Amino acid sequence: MSTGQDSLTYVYAAVRPTEALRGLLTGVHGIDRAPVTLLTEASDAAVAPAPSDAAPDILAFVVSPVPRGDFDEAALKEHFEDLRWLENVARAHHDVVQAVAARATVLPLRMATVYQDDGRARGALVRQRQVFATRLDQLDAHTEYGVKIYLPAASDPAASHPTASHPTASARTADGPAAADDGAEPLSPGKAYLRRRGIQHHARERVYQQAQEAARTVEAIAARYTSERVRHAPQSGALTGPRENVLNDAYLVPDRNAEEFRAAVTRATQDLPDVLVEVTGPWAPYSFAMPAAEDPSPGDAGDVREPAP
Repeated sequence: MSTGQDSLTYVYAAVRPTEALRGLLTGVHGIDRAPVTLLTEASDAAVAPAPSDAAPDILAFVVSPVPRGDFDEAALKEHFEDLRWLENVARAHHDVVQAVAARATVLPLRMATVYQDDGRARGALVRQRQVFATRLDQLDAHTEYGVKIYLPAASDPAASHPTASHPTASARTADGPAAADDGAEPLSPGKAYLRRRGIQHHARERVYQQAQEAARTVEAIAARYTSERVRHAPQSGALTGPRENVLNDAYLVPDRNAEEFRAAVTRATQDLPDVLVEVTGPWAPYSFAMPAAEDPSPGDAGDVREPAP
């Protein structure tokens, strides 16, 4: 817990506290390898033993101390431009949330949710307890899975130049003009170029049609096995490599349906050779956390950041 003037209270998630969870956290470390603990709503309950099964009216934050010099408002503005720092914090945040999710229903909070001290964090927990409690009930026995659909890179020969399989494909000769496959007169360079461009266009169109079919198939399967969906923006850049990500959905899946959901998606999309359908998870329900229930009140002017699951 944060007690010194040189540290702030970092909040990873909201949970219902249990003895099993407290025991787990003795071996979990957070940002900068700091110890991770449970901070409950009442100050005396924060150090008292938790019941073997948490009572419905008890909530807690999963917290650790972090250096004020790295997490106060001014420092965060600077650090958010440092990709390596962000990656390290995100990984530590994720590791704590995933460890908790293995033992309890967890409501992840936004990365870099920090308070001046434990008292401020506890006050936020008390104010928003009904929102957190309701959402924890809804997330109980559910897990997040992701479904992504990728197209091959536009420069991928298999997608852009399928000359081996296309009946009207032409091959460029060493001299420049293209010889038609059917023995007709050689094509001029201009016509050969236009033909190749047409083949590429039709190949790419076929790939997009397969992607649309995959998306419809996934949506139909999800209607049977999942509870909620969040549609994220497609990823790009280093996250996808050379492939193009055209669908990036998250699903909240009842635990009893998880294996069937994954198997059904894999089975139904395996005969679409030009697209890649990837099922990821299980994850803590990051995509299904609630937004903050209220704006910061005047009494919280000293808080660095209000909680937002």
